[in-house]
Amino acid sequence: MNNAWDKSTQQYAVAMAYGSSDGAPKVVAKGRGLIAQAIIERAKQHGVYVHESAELVGMLMQVELDQQIPPQLYIAVAELLAWLYRLEHADNPTIPAFGKY
Repeated sequence: MNNAWDKSTQQYAVAMAYGSSDGAPKVVAKGRGLIAQAIIERAKQHGVYVHESAELVGMLMQVELDQQIPPQLYIAVAELLAWLYRLEHADNPTIPAFGKY
């Protein structure tokens, strides 16, 4: 992966999708500026959680559209998916708190 991602003040966004039959999450949308704003707005309109991490977005911007994330990002994305799962199931007391396994 190329680390030449532009870390300017312009807004960037990446959307991923993951299905149980997928080997790994895929990058399904990405963009900067107005496109990034549209990705974020669409996510919010559909009740999709938006997580801000400039470092993770920078790495995911390097993944081609409709491609699975590389193995180097599995742990970072797994942590994000675990965070999302906990948000979606916050009312279920049988799920242990993050980091208390």
